[in-house]
Amino acid sequence: MAFRRVVAVTAAACGLAGGSVLLSSVAIGKQQQLVSKAGGDAPEPVSAPLPAAASPPGLLLLPSPAASCPAAAGWLERSSNGCGYWDNNWDRREPAALINLKKKNEETGERELSSRLDHYKAKATRHIFLIRHSQYNLDGQADKDRTLTQLGREQAELTGKRLASLGLKFDKIVHSSMTRASETTNIISKHLPGVKKVSTDLLCEGSPIEPNPPISHWKPEAVYYEDGARIEAAFRNYIHRADVKQEDDSYEIFVCHANVIRYIVCRALQFPPEGWLRMSLNNGSITHLVIRPSGRVALRMLGDTGFMPPEKITRT
Repeated sequence: MAFRRVVAVTAAACGLAGGSVLLSSVAIGKQQQLVSKAGGDAPEPVSAPLPAAASPPGLLLLPSPAASCPAAAGWLERSSNGCGYWDNNWDRREPAALINLKKKNEETGERELSSRLDHYKAKATRHIFLIRHSQYNLDGQADKDRTLTQLGREQAELTGKRLASLGLKFDKIVHSSMTRASETTNIISKHLPGVKKVSTDLLCEGSPIEPNPPISHWKPEAVYYEDGARIEAAFRNYIHRADVKQEDDSYEIFVCHANVIRYIVCRALQFPPEGWLRMSLNNGSITHLVIRPSGRVALRMLGDTGFMPPEKITRT
């Protein structure tokens, strides 16, 4: 009985590091070399046979899907570890990155180095709560006119109650300086008395990086160039493992915007940042990131609004 057997083995997917190989083992009547179309479409067969020395019989080498990934923005670093591998020093706070290894005492050698590394290891866990602002007036021409709607105020009340019900000792609330984020923060903070508030322009809304797949409406490269560098700066400034002097676990709230949160999630998890637009966040939603002392990151919640009645949920 004639039959066909096709086994596809994916070595790696397109990611932050790029550079991967797709292997396909094909046992059919006649070998064909496959070449991917530009843009990552399904491969087309071509008549040229694959040289025997290139791979074992029945094993075809395809161009990396990374070829279809957009080029990295100039301000965005790409991991050199290889596609799909976790970069332990993603926040540049790995102990070995915090000391000058060239000053190692040659007499005591590794023993002294190990002691110095232990001194620079983080001890606490950081809990990052990313809150999207509540619904606001879309008709406002200037930022000061884009105030929260009545429903938006109700959403912020519900978010504040939800955060208070967690029973956590929040250390601070950092919020975007834009009106809708500031108003959301003021309402939330009423349910968290004593928690200090800090305003920053770094967390303002913007377009972090050109998304992939591309959006339907075009934006000039200058928009991503300017907004992206600022939002990346926000990520580097606020999303990292605890300082070595921090003894206790911390719980911090960041009230900002959908684009900023989605980008931060992608970067923190070392996912392709160009995929930020593939996620959707409701107004007043809660996203929870955990950063361990080792630098490992976990996403506990993404855009949670389960604490809101269905009729109160919006995504504007």
